Amino acid sequence: MNRSPSSGLTRRQVLAATALSVPLLSACQNPASGGGGGSAALKIGFVSPRTGPAAGFGEPDAYVLGLARKAFAGGLTTAGKKYTVEIIDRDGQSNPQRASQVANDLINGSGVDLMLTTSTPETVNPVSDACEAAGVPCVSTVVPWEAWYFGRGAKPDQKDAFKFTFHFCFGVEQFANAYTHLWPQIATNKKVGVMWPNDSDGNAIRQALGPLLTKAGYTIVDPGAYTDGTNDYSAQIAKFKAEDCEIFNTFPIPPDFATFWQQAAQQGYTPKIAQVAKTGLFPSQIEALGPIGVNIAGGAYWAPAYPYTSSLTKLTSQGLADGYRQATGKQWNQQLGPSLALLDVAAAALSKAADPKDKAAVAAAIRSLDVLTPVGRLQWGKGPNANVVATPILGGQWVAAPAGDRDKVTFVLCENSSDPQVPVAAKLRPYRA
Repeated sequence: MNRSPSSGLTRRQVLAATALSVPLLSACQNPASGGGGGSAALKIGFVSPRTGPAAGFGEPDAYVLGLARKAFAGGLTTAGKKYTVEIIDRDGQSNPQRASQVANDLINGSGVDLMLTTSTPETVNPVSDACEAAGVPCVSTVVPWEAWYFGRGAKPDQKDAFKFTFHFCFGVEQFANAYTHLWPQIATNKKVGVMWPNDSDGNAIRQALGPLLTKAGYTIVDPGAYTDGTNDYSAQIAKFKAEDCEIFNTFPIPPDFATFWQQAAQQGYTPKIAQVAKTGLFPSQIEALGPIGVNIAGGAYWAPAYPYTSSLTKLTSQGLADGYRQATGKQWNQQLGPSLALLDVAAAALSKAADPKDKAAVAAAIRSLDVLTPVGRLQWGKGPNANVVATPILGGQWVAAPAGDRDKVTFVLCENSSDPQVPVAAKLRPYRA
């Protein structure tokens, strides 16, 4: 595809965006290094949505980056040489043009050796495109891999479309596994009303997930792609009611789902299963909906129950969640896992490269990287193509927290088809009786 999602800009226009002049945010500099300059410093860029519609994904960034900076404080020794490490983080503002601009600033202004980026195509795809164009190695996550790979112009028959950009994330197959193991836990008429937007996520899901669900015996009721930012969903709601869609599924930006779900409640559409993705991932999003958020089904690409450990920080998944609670007072957020996994990958790639200052050498190291992270073991070269590692997403549900609990809602895992090593905690409850 040649357009960046939501922006209306062509890839060429986004790649040509002028870098913004923003102050350098550095960390992990060894005071004895004179500011980390020269060939003895390695610079890692990190771009995520800290503000804007996708800001929920950036909520745990400060904590995760703090863990990584502490782990890198003693420097990184590879190929017999010790380097100081800087992590330079930027806010993509949930906007493709802004994400491209800050990526180019990190590449051309800060001279990063490796880029990391996460959370939705609106951030990840333009950052990846900027890095591919500039020949800077980049690792990304939390975009369905088809929306990242094909959404950036790769063709279905290409198995090695990019030379410098790499990705790990769930894909349509993992969503299909989760849904077809989760939904049968409740008796329904198997009619699925879908709200799949006209963006990279929605288009990838419509093209690939729809046929898989149809093959599994579900009837898809699709009123058509809608534009991000739509504020009236009466026509779609009327169709779902008329067709008696007992299952609902959507992949919207968070504000759009909040608008739709409030209108659905007002107009009397209450399916037996309300299955959301891209939104409804974090406690804050569910709590903001009030009572109509309870019993919404979602997916987990990481949870404290994941039996895996960060190779960089040595924290278990449970330790990561507990540390976040202690440091912030907040309930765990599933973005903790993949964001820390990005830093695990960065440390492993820079350590493995024959010369961590040689961008081609770092890219070559990633191509065959094998690293342990909170989301599991990531092995490039064994995925659906050379650039991608497909990771699990498991089905679960937001339920009311027990009386007296400090949280209002809690997420319980209800199926583990994509990773049987992760324990299941509950059976799916109906959204409505």
